[in-house]
Amino acid sequence: MRLDRLISSQGRYSRNEVKKLIRDGLVTVNGEKAATSDIQVDPAVSEVVVAGEPFIYREHIYLMLNKPEGVVSATDDRLHRTVLDLVPPEFSRPGLFPAGRLDADTTGFVLITDDGDFAHRILSPKNHVEKTYIAELADPITDEDVGKLEEGIVLKDGFECLPSKIRVLDDKKIEIKICEGKYHQIKRMLAATGNRVLVLKRTQIGGLPLDIDLLPGKCREITQEELGVITT
Repeated sequence: MRLDRLISSQGRYSRNEVKKLIRDGLVTVNGEKAATSDIQVDPAVSEVVVAGEPFIYREHIYLMLNKPEGVVSATDDRLHRTVLDLVPPEFSRPGLFPAGRLDADTTGFVLITDDGDFAHRILSPKNHVEKTYIAELADPITDEDVGKLEEGIVLKDGFECLPSKIRVLDDKKIEIKICEGKYHQIKRMLAATGNRVLVLKRTQIGGLPLDIDLLPGKCREITQEELGVITT
């Protein structure tokens, strides 16, 4: 890969900024100053240093964001802050997007990545990657309603949801696990029982829970070990 393209692919520097760094002698490859921007380097074996810092290449990046209320799960929005606006510069790179969406008033775990294949694997219902939510309800939930949700409730528009898993935390608070992601799905599922969701938070994707130390609006990189937990 071309040196300037390699460095700029990680998002910290633009191609023009990389070219200037190279002209100023601030980029080395295997201990030698890079003479031109178009030299070919192998990120797997070449040791690249940029402005005194070792360059670390990642083909893809995976981020855990604790989304606060009022932020939209989009790549761009003229009226609201987006989840990408919360990504700090050290993690920002071209092609980032939220893998699945949360409503503006829903909080919690949003996975942000530039890996489309991985996003498809965790979002496709056929792969049965569960998303876990805590829902606070307007009215007490009944055993009958729990049964309907666990069997696969039919929404008011006729859509048949896959079976969900319900754990009643108290009469107006439940944990619900689903492996679909239809528009407003959990709110619509509870509405189909005659109830209403007041507060909704996503707490887990697959086997990976939201980091309890991650404050609202903050994000961190997901490790390779944690990625494996998501899809198992």
